[in-house]
Amino acid sequence: MMNTRASVIVLLLLGLCLTSIRCQAASPDAAEKKRFIVVSSYSRDYLWSQDTHKGFCAAMTTYGYIENAEQVEEFGKKDLIETSRAVIKKIWMDAKRKTTKAELKKAAVEITQEIKAFKPDLIFLGDDEAGNYIGNQFLDTAIPMVFWGFNDSPVKYGLVDSIDAPGHNVTGVYQSGFYFESLILLKTLVPGVRTFALLTDDSPSGRAHQKAIEFLARQGELPMKLIATVSTNDYDVWKARALELQKRVDSFYVAQYSTLKDDMGAPVPGNEVARWYLKNIRVPEATQGQFVKQGLLCAADDSGYKQAYEAVSMAQDILIRHAKPATYPTRAPSRGALMVNGERIKALGLTLTPAMGIEEFIKGASALKDDRK
Repeated sequence: MMNTRASVIVLLLLGLCLTSIRCQAASPDAAEKKRFIVVSSYSRDYLWSQDTHKGFCAAMTTYGYIENAEQVEEFGKKDLIETSRAVIKKIWMDAKRKTTKAELKKAAVEITQEIKAFKPDLIFLGDDEAGNYIGNQFLDTAIPMVFWGFNDSPVKYGLVDSIDAPGHNVTGVYQSGFYFESLILLKTLVPGVRTFALLTDDSPSGRAHQKAIEFLARQGELPMKLIATVSTNDYDVWKARALELQKRVDSFYVAQYSTLKDDMGAPVPGNEVARWYLKNIRVPEATQGQFVKQGLLCAADDSGYKQAYEAVSMAQDILIRHAKPATYPTRAPSRGALMVNGERIKALGLTLTPAMGIEEFIKGASALKDDRK
């Protein structure tokens, strides 16, 4: 009798264990692969996109959706990867070349259809054009969205009601700009600078940088005086104004030059613009971190790596910890490295000292690489 009772108890316990195992296997978080779609505003050859890609993959690896370096490499080549925990797809808008509203609206229609067919658990919106043209197609749907790289306030596209209380199915990471810090770094490198001119293209990113810098200048919150602004997509005009202004100002803030076009209306590659600038402009400049890598002088980096990494962290909170985008405040990451380009330092005859606090030293200038062959 005792043996019979013991056998029954063992069988009951075994049944409970098997039921528990089956329940765990059926848990969405444990068994179902998460489906992520990333809409990048730009293209894989754009330096900012390369930085955000690295941050995205690093965070996805940290949270276990990507398992190894081989999968990172495959995703970088194919824009699609399936792992044991996720299916991840990337779509490029190429908005630095497709700059007209008609081109972007056409791209948005195609991408929207692709997203609906993919049926994602979450959409990542990389930078402004993806937010504006794609994010608004899925606003107030059941699909959560997380953005990164929005210039200036994320409220401007109507995706969130406020920074602290988004109010919809969207939250994310925006760029602070670190314009003051970049200009302070410039003044540390070249103490005699008193004035600067702003050079930018006429893109959404460029206009956001222009608006922020001009606002800070009006408030008297910059370490030097803003004398003039150049905002155009005409490459010839951009060059002519830069040559003219370097005779009138001590320095430049180079915000953007990614949507410049030649006299035939063809996009001018960023490396070509940077190469011309480095060969013809003899006053120092502050800029963004991605352009320091091309050869410009210095920046307090508004890190693309950090932008994407933070966005994935927020997505993890939404999918696994069940945070609500509507009540999840948007945020800006802390400043990246204080960067200088050694080749530009040498060309301008400047000297670095330990007291300057440089945190990242870029040895070469990618825009001049062809000249060194």
